[in-house]
Amino acid sequence: MRGSVVEFRKSSEETVSIVIPVFEEEESLPHLYKSIKAVMDAVPNKYEIVFVDDGSKDGTMKVLEELHAKDKNVVVVAFRRNFGQTAAMAAGFEYAQGDIIITMDADLQNDPKDIPKFLEKIKTCDVVSGWRKNRQDKFISRRLPSMIANGLISKVTGVRLHDYGCTLKAYRKEVIKNVRLYGEMHRFIPALASWVGASIEEVETAHHARQFGRSKYGISRTVRVILDLITVKFLQSFSTRPIHAFGGLGMGFGLAGFLIGLYLSILKIFFGQSIGARPLLFLGVLLIIIGVQLVVMGLLGEMLARVYHESQGKPIFTVKKVLKR
Repeated sequence: MRGSVVEFRKSSEETVSIVIPVFEEEESLPHLYKSIKAVMDAVPNKYEIVFVDDGSKDGTMKVLEELHAKDKNVVVVAFRRNFGQTAAMAAGFEYAQGDIIITMDADLQNDPKDIPKFLEKIKTCDVVSGWRKNRQDKFISRRLPSMIANGLISKVTGVRLHDYGCTLKAYRKEVIKNVRLYGEMHRFIPALASWVGASIEEVETAHHARQFGRSKYGISRTVRVILDLITVKFLQSFSTRPIHAFGGLGMGFGLAGFLIGLYLSILKIFFGQSIGARPLLFLGVLLIIIGVQLVVMGLLGEMLARVYHESQGKPIFTVKKVLKR
């Protein structure tokens, strides 16, 4: 249960929710909160800051409780365990009440001073994506893999952005509420939003070196990005029609096997040749079997897709505590 809904006071300006996934960032949080408050108190929009504690084991939750106790604009959602950044984003979107939802990291590498640029830009579009043009990260371990990944993601999804990995983004509530997240799909949110008809713009943002703690990401995530990209491409093209993917391949393999069988049958019937020990016969039979299996997989995929689309409202996280006013 989500509990009672926070109602913003009526305002001529759109309300803003700043969603921040947090995992063991107790040192960064006071500085981040102070910076965000200074920026948001200077804009006309009513706002809330939604912190999602992704199962931190340090003093993060204590800091968040203290922030919530002194500021009515702070909302805290605490997970029972670490579910990952995508689940934290999904929870933040679920509990956010603003007309505009802004996401950012908790490690102080995103600059809250960029938020007004996003608020201005989103007046003419549905999604604003940040571009860390001058990244303060190591080139080999962070920037180079990111450049390759951004180019690959842009090519495959057709949504061309310079920096998919920048968490600092802005979304209109009516758009992001229709984007269902699972796995590790948070980096693909602009592409997912584009598929539901969202217009996307990009703005340059500042980027700072990490001040506290250590990065939770390494070069190993490149493999996960590639695997996730394959999933995203499949969902983009065949999520509602998997039979077109598996069935097409199945028909191709089956047709190849049938033609091989037909050729061998002609040799046997009209020319009297022995075909029982020919490798080509085994290949033909194998192709037909594979073809049938792929078609069956497509049919199963159709049924699973129907179940998924009928039950996609199921949450991908469990909440232990929610602090709200």
